[in-house]
Amino acid sequence: MIDTLMYVKKLEAAGIPREQAELQVQIMADIVDRNYSTKQDLKDLGVGLKYDMKELRAELKQDMSELRTELQHDMKELRTELKHDMARLGDTLTIKLGSIMVVGIGLIATIIKFF
Repeated sequence: MIDTLMYVKKLEAAGIPREQAELQVQIMADIVDRNYSTKQDLKDLGVGLKYDMKELRAELKQDMSELRTELQHDMKELRTELKHDMARLGDTLTIKLGSIMVVGIGLIATIIKFF
């Protein structure tokens, strides 16, 4: 708080009439009250910030938990898809290798007939 009486006395000592000094000090006090924070304002802000941070921390934990669950689900789906793709690839390679072997054996049999 501002010591308004001290300021009025100093202004009077400087030659400013009391009524004018009181008006100047009142205007200055109003400006200070509207524009500057008090210790209590800062304490209240600190309490509010602590509450907001606690709430944000809880929200982040929840979001991270949901994200972890989604990622685990997605990874499980990818693993399943990869297993299916690998099985199909294995089947395809088996068929191709079998075809190559049949053609190779046929070629060898043909070569043997001619010699």
